Amino acid sequence: MNDATDLILGCVATGAAVTVMVFAARDWIDAFFIKMEEDIGEKLRRLRASPPNLRRWLQVWLLGVVLVFFGFSLGLNSVIFGTVCAAFLLAAPWYLLRRLAESYRRRVEDQLADAMVTLSNAVRAGLSLAQSLEILAAQCPKPINAEFRQIIAEYNLGKPLDRTLTEAKERLKSENFSLFAAAVLAGHEHGGRLSDTVERIAGSVLELQRLERKVLSETAQARKSAVYMALAPLLFLAAFYVMDPDNTTQLFVQPLGHLLLATAAILNVIAYIWARALLRPDI
Repeated sequence: MNDATDLILGCVATGAAVTVMVFAARDWIDAFFIKMEEDIGEKLRRLRASPPNLRRWLQVWLLGVVLVFFGFSLGLNSVIFGTVCAAFLLAAPWYLLRRLAESYRRRVEDQLADAMVTLSNAVRAGLSLAQSLEILAAQCPKPINAEFRQIIAEYNLGKPLDRTLTEAKERLKSENFSLFAAAVLAGHEHGGRLSDTVERIAGSVLELQRLERKVLSETAQARKSAVYMALAPLLFLAAFYVMDPDNTTQLFVQPLGHLLLATAAILNVIAYIWARALLRPDI
């Protein structure tokens, strides 16, 4: 009975302490949520996704991170495991959104050269720039047609064309699209042979894409090796457990084992991200 009473009193005291800390740091917490909402919202806009009540979803997600921390800390009696798992869970959305945004950008850039050739042909046929962009919005494949549709929709609602192109450039964060937008804006503002300029830029973009694909093909085996190296520690741990289950189990029971496993997991993740960064083509 005394143990149960002590446990209840400990939980109540912990809850009261957490409540006081949250109330005292409410301004900092609110500023943190605002900054995080802006950052994740910007990445979601690049993916053309804007879920409603993003603040509420972030609050639920952070509550889940806290529950994971206390679950590992109390359930496995390991603050180290709780901290590492909470840190990984906290960083996972940023990493996933960054990978998704990078994949989206690559798909847009793969379709950009053909879109520029179509725009050049439309301008050469005597259509205005806005009409040519409407053709791109109707004929281009996904996902680049969605970008042109948004540009045309905002232009039809009264927003200046140069502003819509600038916002698209800032949203995509693509160097090739920025080059395309700069050429279109220059031709729109100062005149000149826009079709010839766009064709030359399309040729440059195609050459850059060819070089980038060559680099990707040359480093494909190295990227696979990075994945294999990241999975290797798990295979070694399973093999050690089969050969010596008693001593391997101590890694999950003793505090020193928790520290060693946490350190290995952190270093393994850092090595994988570092390898991905080194193998990323930058042309």
